[in-house]
Amino acid sequence: MARIKDVAAHAGVSVATVSRVLNDNPSVTEETRDRVYAAMKELRYVPNAVARSLRTEATRTLGLIIGDILNPFFTELARGVEDEARQAGYTVIIGNADERAEEQDHYVRTLVEQRVDGLLICPTAEVTPLVEELVRTGRPLVFLDRTISGLDVPSVRADGATAIAELVAHLKSRGHRRIAFASGPATLSTGRERTEAFAAAMAEAGLDLRAEYMAAGDFREGSGRGITARLLDLPEPPEVIFFGDNLMTLGGLDEIRARGLSIPGDVAVASFDDVTWFVHVDPPITAIAQPTAEMGRTAVRLLLQGVAGRSGQSVVLPAELVVRRSCERKGA
Repeated sequence: MARIKDVAAHAGVSVATVSRVLNDNPSVTEETRDRVYAAMKELRYVPNAVARSLRTEATRTLGLIIGDILNPFFTELARGVEDEARQAGYTVIIGNADERAEEQDHYVRTLVEQRVDGLLICPTAEVTPLVEELVRTGRPLVFLDRTISGLDVPSVRADGATAIAELVAHLKSRGHRRIAFASGPATLSTGRERTEAFAAAMAEAGLDLRAEYMAAGDFREGSGRGITARLLDLPEPPEVIFFGDNLMTLGGLDEIRARGLSIPGDVAVASFDDVTWFVHVDPPITAIAQPTAEMGRTAVRLLLQGVAGRSGQSVVLPAELVVRRSCERKGA
């Protein structure tokens, strides 16, 4: 197994520098930090924190690492986790990975050192040696919302395939034919699954899946706005834009409003993810609602099975189409 001095030699830095990187010392440059993390990954180096903090007694705490604290989906997810954990007599410590593998690992190390009884992780796209080591050592762990191929970890997620098929059928029934999809990144399981479900739904409905109408974003507001701008600038823009999550929807709405266009008169809008403010805009936004709070509660119950030494099975909950006025066709 690689040691810290092996990482230092591979990265061309001192052992002290590697230590500063592991402890998130702000004096380390981004370039050096990236070199050290790359060396850790290549050598499959795992910090001693995992090994030395093998749990000797229960702390009645759980760790939750979410993807992006600015995303209302994760906020509601965290609330569901906290509610269920509190009822079971546990406290939750939350970390925001900001969709970055190094931030995720920072919180993994911190939470393990705090001797949490189990971890709930909404994993980033990158598989890190630290997360692999968690799995190898059998620490109680549940993936939430996302999965990672090749890692045998129980998970709780929503299956939106049926709801996406219902959405496409709904759009077709309203006379829409030119439907675009602003998806999430293919590096995340949620991005891949929603894209595959959309393609299957379009085929089932007998609608053309036009390459220029498919664009991958990053589940954040800026990419939603940028994709919308490109779609609306096409010689034949789509009649409907379906966004892969609520933040991308928000960015799309900003771009549509900035152009002085109307919804759904000029372009219809639908979102994967439903948030409370969708009912307060004019028109209210058609959305696919995930059972977000229930996902959080279920994940805690599954994790506590692992804490008790019992194996648990992954859980898939259904998402639901919520039809509102943002996809009505002009004159319908």
